Amino acid sequence: MVEARVRVIYGDTDQMGVVYHANYFRYFELSRMEFFRQRGGNYREMEAEGYMLPIAEASCQYKAPARYDDLLLIRPQVSELRRASLVFTYEVVREDNPAALLCTGRTLHACVGRDGKPRRFPDMFVRLLEQSP
Repeated sequence: MVEARVRVIYGDTDQMGVVYHANYFRYFELSRMEFFRQRGGNYREMEAEGYMLPIAEASCQYKAPARYDDLLLIRPQVSELRRASLVFTYEVVREDNPAALLCTGRTLHACVGRDGKPRRFPDMFVRLLEQSP
């Protein structure tokens, strides 16, 4: 299982001392990059080859607050892989209590070229996404 770690900094919190809701989407992005790295891939190289993965949909369900200085684990996984799109799902927990779910999320990504038109995922990318970590 791929996990990304992030420590909540003061700037990630709101006036109530909890992680501001939009920051979870940044954490999701961090975990996607780690997902690629841990499987031997590199998103930057994919972009250099002309493949982009813009987000078409994003959602987050908040279960419990994360606070300043919490060490969070973000667990991304590919839940759907189609010819020219994919869905990542996410779980966020505290490292010191991984059974307590803080939030879940989902992002739908299109695979497009530099021209913005849909492109089929290259075989190498599909193998990277389908492999076991």
